[in-house]
This record gives sequence, C-alpha cells and structure tokens, in this order.
Amino acid sequence: MAFLNGVHHVAYRCKNAKQTVEWYQKYLDANFILAIAENEVPSTKEPDPYMHIFIDIGGGNILAFFELPTKPEMIAPSDANTPSWTQHLALKVDSVETMMKVKAKMEADGIEVIGPTNHTIFQSIYFRDPSGHRLELAANTSTPQMDKALDDVKWDMLNEWDRTKQAPTHARWMHDGSGRVGPH
Repeated sequence: MAFLNGVHHVAYRCKNAKQTVEWYQKYLDANFILAIAENEVPSTKEPDPYMHIFIDIGGGNILAFFELPTKPEMIAPSDANTPSWTQHLALKVDSVETMMKVKAKMEADGIEVIGPTNHTIFQSIYFRDPSGHRLELAANTSTPQMDKALDDVKWDMLNEWDRTKQAPTHARWMHDGSGRVGPH
C-alpha cells in the first residue's frame, strides 16, 4: 500500500518574493497563502535570513519560493548540463480556451510565450516566471482510447528506451499528425 498522499509543496528559489507573488496573482490567478521569514534555517541551523512564500495553485497544490538575499544572485534555474527546457512545472487548466486567454494576457504585457504546442493528449504553452523558472499551462485533450493505447505500451516503451536510449515508436501517433491512435 502506498503511504504517499500527494505533494505537500514544491519549492524553488526566486529573485524577489514580492514580485513573484504579484506575478503569480496577476497572470495565473494564484492565491498567496503564507509567508515564513527566519534568520536561521530550521533544518540546518545555518544563520541565513530568508523569505519563504507559499502560493496556492489550485487542486490542493502549493508552490513555494525562497528569496535568499545573502546568497549570490541566481544564474539559472537549472544546472549547466541540463537543457533549460527540461526542468519545468506544468500546471493544469480547464480548457484550451482558458490557456489561450492567459497567453494573450501575457503577450500583451511583453512576456514571451511558446505555443500552443499540440501533444495530442494535451495542448500547452510555455513561458518563464520573473525568476526564469519555466512553466507550462496544459489543457487535457485526450480520449479514453488514447489513454488506453498509451497505458498498453508504457512498459514496452520504457524497456526499449532502457536498452537502446533511442526514442521508441510505439506512440508516434502522438506527434506524427496522422490522427490515428495506436500502432500503424
């Protein structure tokens, strides 16, 4: 029996806590729910002042950030060996229409938005928050047939990948433009 019961919160570093809260409120309609500030790290007892903010991103999910004024400035949200598109937080929205409204609002304010990208089982847009964290808004577009087809091949795909380190073609229908679900 699984003992995990979801994600309590996900935490990232931010450049400016106030700017981060205001940005998430303005563009993602997220609620600022908690601020914790200390001059000492509770877990390590390291003397290091910080502001820890918590933002409700819906569905019982909490996104948190640390502003660390005594540390060197953030260079990038990911390490130098990982492409910047890899590490991102994907947030669900209720529809493609909602996603496109958010895109229009961001672009009107000069925020670069990539997409929409059609992943067949969902559509998404990509953008960065004020600290450079890559975010994705995703609107589900899958069908039960698509979900079953992907479930049926997930282990075969993973095992082939583990052996070859080449992209398996079991689910190529997701991006080949054929519109045909399953092997073909």
